[in-house]
Amino acid sequence: MTITPLHPFNGLDIAELVRIRARTRRDHPFLIWEPFEAAGETLTYGGFHDRVVRLAAGMAKRGIKPRDYVLIHLDNCLETLIAWYACADLGAVPVTTNARSSLDELQYFASHCGAVAAITQPKLADLVNRASTDFKFVAVTSHDNGAPPAAGHAPGTDSFEALFGEASDAPRRAVDPLHPMGVQYTSGTTSRPKGVLWTHANALWGARINAVHEDLRADDVHLVHLPLFHTNAQAYSILATLWAGATAVVMPRFSASRFWPISLRNRCTWTSVIPFCVKALMEIDRPSEHSYRLWGSAVCEPPTDALFGVKTIGWWGMTETITHGIVGDVHMPNTPLSCGRPAPEYGIHIETEDGAPVQPGETGQLKVRGLRGLSLFAEYINNPQATADAFDERGLFLTGDRVTLMECGSIRFSDRDKDMLKVGGENVAASEIERVILTVPGVREVAVVAKKHPMLDEAPVAFVIAEESLGDAPALPDAIMAACKSALANFKHPHEVRVVKEMPRSTLEKVAKAELRKLLKDA
Repeated sequence: MTITPLHPFNGLDIAELVRIRARTRRDHPFLIWEPFEAAGETLTYGGFHDRVVRLAAGMAKRGIKPRDYVLIHLDNCLETLIAWYACADLGAVPVTTNARSSLDELQYFASHCGAVAAITQPKLADLVNRASTDFKFVAVTSHDNGAPPAAGHAPGTDSFEALFGEASDAPRRAVDPLHPMGVQYTSGTTSRPKGVLWTHANALWGARINAVHEDLRADDVHLVHLPLFHTNAQAYSILATLWAGATAVVMPRFSASRFWPISLRNRCTWTSVIPFCVKALMEIDRPSEHSYRLWGSAVCEPPTDALFGVKTIGWWGMTETITHGIVGDVHMPNTPLSCGRPAPEYGIHIETEDGAPVQPGETGQLKVRGLRGLSLFAEYINNPQATADAFDERGLFLTGDRVTLMECGSIRFSDRDKDMLKVGGENVAASEIERVILTVPGVREVAVVAKKHPMLDEAPVAFVIAEESLGDAPALPDAIMAACKSALANFKHPHEVRVVKEMPRSTLEKVAKAELRKLLKDA
């Protein structure tokens, strides 16, 4: 690829950014590791750079070359980050995968990208070892994201610590912002997951723009409890912290009981949360004072802000957009429960099915204009057709999301395209039904999906988790149906209400609606 003189990251890539921070913030804490069952650890920017370079040197000795794909199959831990940035230093391409993945999924990831090595943890080592016969090595950490391993390493694996070499032996390559940087696999629905490829420029874009949107400062302390294999923690939190020269406190996973003690001990000022986290935190005691100045989430200024004494900025983004295409404002009031307004770094289009711009109050398809390899992902690896299909004839990225342009100019998320039901020729948004059901006393969580219907094409089915206090909740389905009949047109009424103990989950604890659809289909 040719670098033009106008490229915003000429002379810079992720490895160079780490080197710069090691010079300018050498003794400042970059990562504070807060395991639940062992002593913690703090890595300064200088210490982090040293480990990254030594791991890059050791991986090069093991035969890892620039553009080689390396599977990083880990829960949250320092090794996840050291491995990701060591690949960046070497010019290899880290492939971060969901630690909950099945053997079939791991086999697909490894073969699809052509991974030549893997880094994992004790409880996942056997699974990773079986995922491919083409790995040069499978390196295993000494712990399971902070907990002592239940058993020794799987046969045929190396220890992660044995990978490290001498910093002086680390190969140096030319700085290239367009070099491939990393791959994340999107959640599959009806087809296999797609591998989203970022360049170094994409990662730098995420670092810089996320830091700007979040108003991150060098004295901020960003709590990271969401999974590091996902864009939210990887880009919104860690990369943004690196750009600002701030500090990230890393937890093994979200824990409501540990959230406040860790936050108070480290005087955390920023964190990214999802609805699951907020609901859990509402059920425990809260401190009267804390150091948080901002939270980031899917919606701006929810009612819970008053409860927690913090301002939440909303946002919308995808793995393919690296950062937020729609975002709330840190310094101005935002429309409560909206995602915010279009981020100035993108071109945001909301269009009807025939391509006309929506009017205020209308809902339409969300499309994004950006630059491939900079503000938008580079490609879906080994899938040129999916890459081509992701853009319209004008070059707009087709997000697959539907949003509503509010009268005030803010934007509210509506639905994924696949969450739109076709009921007797009528378009029905699953979220519209879900919002009504959530008002019913005793409903803790709801997911509405479509099942095939012989006459209507599709019919809504509601899966509901009841509050624990309701027990078996025998009357809950009737209460839900009554609420829907009162608030919704008859074609939007659920044809069935299923009260369940738990929902299948995908990334960031989202309900895996594809699994619910499969359940209905199999039934």
